[in-house]
Amino acid sequence: PPAPSSRNDIRDCSADPPYLPPTATNTTARLAALRGTLRAHGAHAYIVPSTDAHMSEYISERDARLAWLSGFTGSAGTAVVTQDKAALWTDSRYWTQAERELDCNWELQRTTSIESIGMWILEEVPEGENVSLDPFLFSIDTWNSYSQALHGSGRALLPLETNLVDQAWGDQRPLPSSSEIYSLPAEFTGSNWQDKVAGIRERMEQHVRRPTAVLLSGLEETAWLFNLRGDDIPYNPVFYSYTLLTNTTISLFVEGSRLSAAARDSLRSGCPGPLCVELQDYGQVSAHLRRYAQGNVTVWLGTEYTTYGLYRIIPQEKLLEENYSPVMMAKAVKNAHEQEMLRAAHVRDAVAVIQYLLWLEKAVPQGQVDEFSGAQHIDTLRWAQQHSRGPSFQSISASG
Repeated sequence: PPAPSSRNDIRDCSADPPYLPPTATNTTARLAALRGTLRAHGAHAYIVPSTDAHMSEYISERDARLAWLSGFTGSAGTAVVTQDKAALWTDSRYWTQAERELDCNWELQRTTSIESIGMWILEEVPEGENVSLDPFLFSIDTWNSYSQALHGSGRALLPLETNLVDQAWGDQRPLPSSSEIYSLPAEFTGSNWQDKVAGIRERMEQHVRRPTAVLLSGLEETAWLFNLRGDDIPYNPVFYSYTLLTNTTISLFVEGSRLSAAARDSLRSGCPGPLCVELQDYGQVSAHLRRYAQGNVTVWLGTEYTTYGLYRIIPQEKLLEENYSPVMMAKAVKNAHEQEMLRAAHVRDAVAVIQYLLWLEKAVPQGQVDEFSGAQHIDTLRWAQQHSRGPSFQSISASG
């Protein structure tokens, strides 16, 4: 066994009693609540990822299920909880952080491979038992990897429509965002949403499979297509939504009450007709897709952003799968106006960075600045620039 650590900022579960730093979270009651719901659903283990239902790189507080359950706040990790054990897998960026944040209910696994998670499950879950998860939080590829890892082992993957962490979290779970979803002014886009929709429909026509619909699950896909923005996730100008675009209809699944008057008018400007956006409740996407998939249809989707939960609704013969949807491919190619806007944004940001470097030259020799106050200062300088909506990720500030 490793020698007891002399550091007091990380946990020491071999001590008697175990030592926990003040940064650790007591998860005993949370795990007990989850295990209660696990028993009620007839499953032996539950897998908890760090993603949301849109495979977003960053997530909102409401979707931070792994952080609530374990106390671990790193951006990448997976937890598996059984009736008597709990383990967290994360990569080397976060090992020290995990030792600061986890209590002694948790084993830390210093890898992220699904193969390693699968091996642990085979050791801890008896044959004939179920391993459950929320299919709306796993990509198609990840689901297939778990399925493969457990194949032929006598342990079944059990998709549960109810999220068990949400049940355990209860009314302490943060509320969904209620902030306004707004239209991006035409001066920034260089193309109205009607032209973008026409371009995607043209790609549908030209595809050899002639798909009848495109399903959009990535939050930036819908935001780009309709020139809309929100702030449901820190550092990301997106909002929770799905889109089902067919040859003749457009269904936008979103909390409609949050749309600004201008955004709503813009979306309804083509009604009635093939450019009329029908607003549907965000939570209705599965039911709508199930009804649509009963017809003589072919649904085109990007597997990188579609969850297994939505994917399994559509019969295999009615699916057109590619890594990225046609919207993601179109979004990647910037028109001349967008290129001009990008360059202008970089110039404004460069001004803020030069101001920052000048400030550092003066402030550092006086001993008045550390990494944290430096990061705050550059944020302030960036916010002062015209059109700033804040940084695209938290400043990573280090010296020495």
